[in-house]
Amino acid sequence: MIANLAPKPATTPGFRIGDERLIKLTAGAARKVSSLLTKQGRANGVLRVAVMGGGCSGLQYKMDLQDGPASRDILVETGGVRVVVDPKSALYVTGSELDYVDALQEGGFKVKNPNAATSCSCGESFSA
Repeated sequence: MIANLAPKPATTPGFRIGDERLIKLTAGAARKVSSLLTKQGRANGVLRVAVMGGGCSGLQYKMDLQDGPASRDILVETGGVRVVVDPKSALYVTGSELDYVDALQEGGFKVKNPNAATSCSCGESFSA
């Protein structure tokens, strides 16, 4: 039996490259995400931003730290941080800015989304 020694074709990444017109992180958010990625041992990881059904206004944000982009994701580098968004969520977050507020009350990540028609009083969900 002869082994096939032909080189395998290079695989293209299953994700696309986007820019800050999709989503942008403020300097504070970028620092916080970088810190969290480093603490988790994922210095080259990504922040996933997704929109899911739920919350008091119908849609809510979900953020997660991951090792890298998945197939069909859109990858944006902003503030030195890599952010990934799936195509469906991209419809809802285009033009958004993610900020981080370090405060005892009402602190944490805040999304300024120009596509949100309404948002709830807690700021955790929105409708489009």
